[in-house]
Amino acid sequence: MKKKLIVGIDVSPLYTDDKVRGVGFYTKRLLKELKKFRDLEIIELKSKEEIQKQEYDLLHIPYFSPFFQTLPRGIKKPWVVTVHDLIPIRFKKHYPPGIKGSFNWQIQKRALLKAKAIITDSKASKKDIIKFTNYPESKIKVIYLAAGEEFKKLEIGAWKLELERKYNLPDTFALYVGDVNWSKNLPGLVKACRRAETPLVIAGKQAVSRDYDKTHIENRDLVWLQKQLKKFPYILNSKFYILALGYVSDQDLVRLYNLAKVYVQPSFGEGFGLPVLEAMACGCPVVSSNWGSLPEIVGKAGILVEPAPDSLAGAIKKVIRDGKLRNRLIEAGLKQAKQFSREKTAKETLSAYQRVLSLKAKVA
Repeated sequence: MKKKLIVGIDVSPLYTDDKVRGVGFYTKRLLKELKKFRDLEIIELKSKEEIQKQEYDLLHIPYFSPFFQTLPRGIKKPWVVTVHDLIPIRFKKHYPPGIKGSFNWQIQKRALLKAKAIITDSKASKKDIIKFTNYPESKIKVIYLAAGEEFKKLEIGAWKLELERKYNLPDTFALYVGDVNWSKNLPGLVKACRRAETPLVIAGKQAVSRDYDKTHIENRDLVWLQKQLKKFPYILNSKFYILALGYVSDQDLVRLYNLAKVYVQPSFGEGFGLPVLEAMACGCPVVSSNWGSLPEIVGKAGILVEPAPDSLAGAIKKVIRDGKLRNRLIEAGLKQAKQFSREKTAKETLSAYQRVLSLKAKVA
């Protein structure tokens, strides 16, 4: 009987604020898919103590922070780590690490070299990892993410009126889903929607958060956005306003993508850009920045522009006003989204595990 491969996965992001952010979603969805493999046993590790004490063939750390010591120490078993992006290093001016953060980055870089492999979300992130860490290119595996099966085009039904009433949604709006920090370029998006005279709907917990340091440089865009929310509140029939919905359920998120006239990803940098895939899978036309990983993910299925207010505004207006263009983007987006699947993500991750253990066996 074939011996099962036993993989320990650090699931600590599922028990912190990260559970409703990218790292948490990645960890949760990857676990679900990996557990479907019969020859694979997953051990969920919730703490550093469990990482040290539990028995497994391979350890997977599904997250990486450049400015905090997140990598294991003294682990005799081989381990791999997912580095989603190095945006804080690439744009260090906008993410100042301070003395402690700079010290931690040096420790993290040295610790990273002990990983048997790095998994990352895009070719753009792989390029940054090579540039800033000198980690061997041959040991970096690009594994794309995917939207879940729940993200799909819906038939219009009673849910439409229910959702519109629940959130006071207008007939026409641009949608953004995600966090609020410098790399996301929310000021550029707000200015673009104002110039395009299109209401902006923002889904995500951070936009309505009150529990943060308003003096910290990394929160300045959030402070700015919340001032704009007061300056441009919801007004019926207004040509422009901002609606920040906070955290929404997956069911409501799917419906929002289906109702939005356009989804906009204005980022200066992304490790992947999952919302653009979710939007396309739901039949929502996409306008995206042409920076970072986004061209890889969007391909020719969306409108790629410079992440400047005028460029974004022009693309938004085109999508809303040109019905033929909208329909063409919808069809192209649906096809593009099908190129990515969670099953494929899991299979390639399992392959990365097997390759690490096979190489270890050959060396031994």
